[in-house]
Amino acid sequence: MADRHTWTAAPAAAEHARSVLAAAWSCSVTAEGGREEFVGAHTVAADGRVLLHVPEDSALLAAAICSPRGEPSAVLEFADVAPVPVRNRIRARLWLAGWFVPEDGHLSFRPTRAVLRRSGGTVVVGLDELADAEPDPLALAEAQLLTHLADAHPDAVERLTRLVEPDSLHGAVRVQPLAVDRHGLTLRIERLRGNGDVRLPFHAPADDVSQLTERMHVLLTQASVAACPRPLQRQRTDRDG
Repeated sequence: MADRHTWTAAPAAAEHARSVLAAAWSCSVTAEGGREEFVGAHTVAADGRVLLHVPEDSALLAAAICSPRGEPSAVLEFADVAPVPVRNRIRARLWLAGWFVPEDGHLSFRPTRAVLRRSGGTVVVGLDELADAEPDPLALAEAQLLTHLADAHPDAVERLTRLVEPDSLHGAVRVQPLAVDRHGLTLRIERLRGNGDVRLPFHAPADDVSQLTERMHVLLTQASVAACPRPLQRQRTDRDG
């Protein structure tokens, strides 16, 4: 078992960016020809390069051929959307600036700059770090894991709130699982006005779903022996009652 001081309780920016690239189903491309949305058209190479598959008559393909090589000719935007319905579902955004190079029936994007915006702020991700990083091992399974937790085990989500500081639950009307990665689970606490997020770190990283199951059992066991917080306030349906 890993010592808790030998790993971070949250993914590094480059790892987070690679996870966004791996899990995103669509991307927006802003180039000379305007802005286009491509759904299910991109893949990611082992070194982090984005490969975009577009029709032969695409305006983007023509712009890539005509654009001077070495100049930023496009900006790609990827949105990290929470799989569970919550307020403000965009958890992070990733922008890649660079240019396209036509290769073997697709466009290979050569980034010159990578910017990640997440709840902790906006950070420029080093291109070497982005190329060397790997996506979180749970990134592709996260949507199914979170929706199953929210839909089939709302009692477990309620129990996990016992691990949250009472002040963070003040005024809460609903708590939903927002994100999970190898380092921990994040809960979205919704209030009548606004919302906030609380992270519950695992005692050790989870490298696959079976390890995640064990980590979740540990959290639930800890929650079972924790003092119960104040119950969530229920939103009233009228002003007087």
